[in-house]
Amino acid sequence: MKKEKIRHIAIIMDGNGRWAKKRLLPNKLGHREGAKVLKKITEYCDEIGLQYLTVYAFSTENWNRSEKEVDDLMALLSEFLDEYISNNDKNNIVIKVIGDKNRLEKSIVEKICTIEKLSENKKGVQLNLAINYGGRDEIVRSVKKICEDVSRGKVREREITEKLFSSYLDTKEIIDPEILIRTSGESRVSNFLLWQIAYTEIFNIKKLWPDFNKKDIDEVIKEFKNRNRTFGER
Repeated sequence: MKKEKIRHIAIIMDGNGRWAKKRLLPNKLGHREGAKVLKKITEYCDEIGLQYLTVYAFSTENWNRSEKEVDDLMALLSEFLDEYISNNDKNNIVIKVIGDKNRLEKSIVEKICTIEKLSENKKGVQLNLAINYGGRDEIVRSVKKICEDVSRGKVREREITEKLFSSYLDTKEIIDPEILIRTSGESRVSNFLLWQIAYTEIFNIKKLWPDFNKKDIDEVIKEFKNRNRTFGER
């Protein structure tokens, strides 16, 4: 497939648990399969010239899952980061993490810092991992930062605009996504990129995330090009 002009795709990777359940497997194997698919999709997005790929890896609400599942997810995340650190010289992918890192284990935060530093000067697709991320939480954290800067005299109230507000978000250096994909057939945005997806085109894919593939990306891009995006202008 030729390089596309679309610059940013966001994905809610839903259905790992259901994929495992259908196969009478433990949830952690579904998440592990989902991680494999993420690597393949990231490589393909780099191949077609995408600038950003943002994926919902672990939400602020995911802490409410069973302790075992949370532990399995954190262990898998740690392995995922280790693999990218070990193979840093073999790919051209930039890794960034958005979300509140304060609740993450110190070892995971250290690995995040390591891979972000190692990959920062690469020229390929930027994979943004949303970890301990929630759209509402991001907005609240941003408001608090603005209030602090107003109280310190760094920002005046009349200077607060949408553009300034966006500069306080976790995604401050990232353009808003043109496309949001959610797998497993669900239609919710589930507290993901609430500010950023105001005019994003949403695609609900019936496949469970571990069954998602490159052809699905191609089909979404093809349909996207046939949509008429007016941004409320008419």
